[in-house]
Amino acid sequence: MNIFTILISTIFVNNFVLARFLGICPFLGVSNKTETATGMSIAVTFVVTLSSIITYGIQKGILDKFGLEYLQTIVFILVIAALVQFVEMVMKKTSPTLYSALGVYLPLITTNCVVLGVAILNIQEGYNLVETIFNAIGASLGFGLALILISGIREQLELNDVPEALEGFPIALITAGLMSIAFLGFNGLV
Repeated sequence: MNIFTILISTIFVNNFVLARFLGICPFLGVSNKTETATGMSIAVTFVVTLSSIITYGIQKGILDKFGLEYLQTIVFILVIAALVQFVEMVMKKTSPTLYSALGVYLPLITTNCVVLGVAILNIQEGYNLVETIFNAIGASLGFGLALILISGIREQLELNDVPEALEGFPIALITAGLMSIAFLGFNGLV
């Protein structure tokens, strides 16, 4: 599979949020405002890309070499947790406003299924290092695209009359379902 195909596939066709249903927690929790959604997307992009590179190196250099593949999930979670702590410290120092806006959702990147899912799928698909990097970037861009799209829609919904029974998460879930159906239209693109 070439790099362009991997990139387009992970952004649109196999979008981790709208097609694989991973990362739903931050997708719904941080999508109230576009500003926080953008900040979360940047943080997730950094963590997913860097964790994919590091976990690829650990898998090929240590786990495969010494027959320790059964430790993959635990090792990957430790790498992701360390990276999230690093991002949290940098964000707290450089952008306190964004840090407080993301609140509890920033540490939740550690348990974001997209991060671990991308790292494991890179190994399962047998990607080389370059393909791993592009798969991670594509997955992050797809996550960010979905997050920013729904945040824009939710901001517009705040300005409109929504029946009381559908306010908040119910209308967000309906919107997410409609977005998922819309992204099905990309099937067959690559």
